[in-house]
Amino acid sequence: MTSNSDTRVVVTGLGVTSPVGGTTTETWDAILAGRSGARPMDFDWVTKYDLPVTFAATIHTKPQDVLAKVETRRLDPSSQYALIAAREAWADAGSPEVDPERLGAAVGSGIGGVWTLLDQWDNLREKGPRRVYPLSVPMLMPNGPAATVSLELGARAGSHATVSACASGAESMGYAIDMIRSGRADVVVAGGTEAAVHPLPIAGFAAMQALSTRNDEPEKASRPYDVDRDGFVLGEGAAIIVLESEEFAKARGARIYAELASVGISADAHHITAPEPKGSGAARAMRYAIERAGLSLGDIGHINVHATSTPVGDVAEYKAIKAAFGELADSIPVTAPKSMTGHLLGAAGALEAVVTILSIYHRTVPVTINLDHQDPEIPLNVVTGEPLSLPDGDIAALNNSFGFGGHNVALAITSV
Repeated sequence: MTSNSDTRVVVTGLGVTSPVGGTTTETWDAILAGRSGARPMDFDWVTKYDLPVTFAATIHTKPQDVLAKVETRRLDPSSQYALIAAREAWADAGSPEVDPERLGAAVGSGIGGVWTLLDQWDNLREKGPRRVYPLSVPMLMPNGPAATVSLELGARAGSHATVSACASGAESMGYAIDMIRSGRADVVVAGGTEAAVHPLPIAGFAAMQALSTRNDEPEKASRPYDVDRDGFVLGEGAAIIVLESEEFAKARGARIYAELASVGISADAHHITAPEPKGSGAARAMRYAIERAGLSLGDIGHINVHATSTPVGDVAEYKAIKAAFGELADSIPVTAPKSMTGHLLGAAGALEAVVTILSIYHRTVPVTINLDHQDPEIPLNVVTGEPLSLPDGDIAALNNSFGFGGHNVALAITSV
């Protein structure tokens, strides 16, 4: 096993199940078309608990329509979503032949198996311990999705679960880069998943005034950078990519989407939920990603922003971009997919990394919807109206992901 920090790590497979599509292609087409996945929740518990928020960006394609019955019974929805996305990504990569001891998995989740945990707590209280499902513990574990993917593919180089709130999926991809560059693996399946459209998280987020309450117009509720933004829209789903060393990918003739050139990670150490007001921690993550990729500020032709649609968070991200890029900050084209997908928490960074990879591959930046009146405190160059064509030649982009607890992750993605 040898370590080489210069090893190029490339993306060869993509898999997604999201609020706007059951596959990568469906999701990408919906995002290009500017379609929102936010919709009223038709669950009995919305009325039962008198929830102040009655909509979410729920999954587009139900797992029971894709998975075998035994899989839906034995896996928490978070693991179900991860399995669906991993299978698509693996097939998209051509199901590479790789020594299992050179194949790794890194799949993060911000919350984990909340449905299993709370359903089985209800069983215990109402029916007694004998009615608690025997697989409850492995189903609710935060590493359940990573274990599920590892078992599915026989990945023995390591199975890892990053838990860094809404930066989890992006951090998993950064961890995968390190696995390959350290010499531990030739191929790593990486990403994030979340299935937290449940009354408790909704009530909790609503109590802290983090969610939009635009119940009468769900599709217009996620409004990144708009003066009328009032919080995020909770989403669910998973996004997984297949990463390989460039040498391994080229030796097997793989189709390459882009290079995952580097990851920048920092922590605010400021507040458990609020971002550092000046954006200094997030700015460090962006600069680290750029420097470690061997790029300059002027090489960044696009930023896929975190942009949750919260009043405080959106301003903080702008300040971070300004701190990182200086006078270039207001000219770089940015887009905010959460305006359509909602906020997938631990899967958000992974889904947005896929969108960024496809933006590089297709030379097209999707629009941000619902930006009717841009906040004058955030004078970014946001792509609206029609998708933006990126120029030919070498191009690089950043994907920003930030999470409660002060987690900051920036991925640098380049063309090949």
